Amino acid sequence: MDLSIIIVNYNTRELTRQTLQSIYKYNHNLDFEVIVVDNNSSDDSINMIKDEFPQVILIQNKENLGFSKANNIGINKSKGKYILLLNSDTIIQRDTLEIMVDFMETNKEVGAAGCKVVLPDGNLDKACKRSFPTPRNAFYNALKLDKLFPHNKKFGEYNLTYLNEDEMHEVDSLVGAFMMVRREVIEEVGLLDENFFMYGEDIDWCYRIKKSGWKIVYYPKTKIIHYKGGSSKKKNPKIIYEFYRAMYLFFEKHYKNKYSKLTKYIVYLGIWTKMVLSLITNLFKSKKIPNS
Repeated sequence: MDLSIIIVNYNTRELTRQTLQSIYKYNHNLDFEVIVVDNNSSDDSINMIKDEFPQVILIQNKENLGFSKANNIGINKSKGKYILLLNSDTIIQRDTLEIMVDFMETNKEVGAAGCKVVLPDGNLDKACKRSFPTPRNAFYNALKLDKLFPHNKKFGEYNLTYLNEDEMHEVDSLVGAFMMVRREVIEEVGLLDENFFMYGEDIDWCYRIKKSGWKIVYYPKTKIIHYKGGSSKKKNPKIIYEFYRAMYLFFEKHYKNKYSKLTKYIVYLGIWTKMVLSLITNLFKSKKIPNS
């Protein structure tokens, strides 16, 4: 088995259908399997997958176990030489799978690789190539200095905005929406950390992969489309909480002993302050964007 594609589904029936259609639309020159792990969806996703995509290996969880744990369940079930984490809100291109597998085959020192990830409007999803977050680059990012000075190496470090998005680069971290990893790497560094419920697990995984000596590469010779939720829409407060909790967990796990007590205090205060402000702002957002 060349490739195992792991997709976690949670109440994203139409998006998941779209993702699966993009996979099975083409004849890939690969021996691959698709494993969908459903986190107890209530939108009839299960029946849709069974009826329309009987070739999919479907795993049904009895509760929402989160992104990391669900992916781990899929990985443990998989047989591929390479594992691809693929979001349920993405569309791959005709040659995406072949190009990425070929790249991994010819670059044995690469432990994980990601392609170019674009949003529906054509702009780059900046999370697909980034540095590991640090107090400094997170501060510059929070001040939006990367938007003011995108080509400045210091201010653009967080999302590597100074790098050409159409050229291959060795980076720190990829995005979990599309991340191809060697099975031997997973056997060496372990599965996703399940303490991260739905954010930060991709950065943590990349941190461990790179710490073990493997390269992580952004390879934009192919691309996918990533349909992210609109920022103007109201979010479940748990999603906001988990987003900021992931920041705290990553800092605690990897940076706790690298910075002074004062720096740690400032970081933690900043994380929780931003979380509270985000929760308050979210209260005043509409569930749907009103029609103009």
